[in-house]
Amino acid sequence: MKVAVNRWVEPEWAKQYLERRESIPHRGEGYAAVLELLAFGGPIARVLDLGTGDGYTLGRVLAEHPGAVGVGLDFSTEMLGRARASFGDDPRVEIREHDLDQALPEGLGSFDLVVSSFAIHHCVPERQRALYGEVFEHVTPGGRFVNLEHVSSPTPELQEQFLAALGAEEDPSNKLVAVETQLGWLREIGFTDVDCFWKWRELALLSGCKPS
Repeated sequence: MKVAVNRWVEPEWAKQYLERRESIPHRGEGYAAVLELLAFGGPIARVLDLGTGDGYTLGRVLAEHPGAVGVGLDFSTEMLGRARASFGDDPRVEIREHDLDQALPEGLGSFDLVVSSFAIHHCVPERQRALYGEVFEHVTPGGRFVNLEHVSSPTPELQEQFLAALGAEEDPSNKLVAVETQLGWLREIGFTDVDCFWKWRELALLSGCKPS
């Protein structure tokens, strides 16, 4: 049996990603699609960012919704330090240590928006599915879950093309799941208006709303 690996606990691995992330093709388009999607939703007062990293996604959301407060979860010591330094003493932001392989911590409360970017695919598929269910419980009625994610290619040939376009080798931490499978999970859990709102090869924006 293949042993699950997650190298993101290694500081150097996290640093290498941060150094090259701006060179990832079409990455900016994905984040633009996130913000465009949120513009069509209701008011956002509380945001939960799963796998917040250095706080990039949470910072983008809060810049567009300055009246909101946010909680960012991550397990990487390197990323946690960078996120806390990025937000400084901003009273709107709480950065907490948490491993997404474990159930979401108690006492988080509810959120109008739960967002994640390129993080959940580091969990094994069974945990990804379970996490989606936990997210549903934490989203307020009428709220939204937005996951800008790394998904699997339909064929090995397309995966090879993606890696060539990326100019990188496969991350051993990846546990990639097809878009169709993840959309099915969201619908089974109870999310509505579920769709893939943007996609470039193995990068995709998946989202659904909790019924009011």
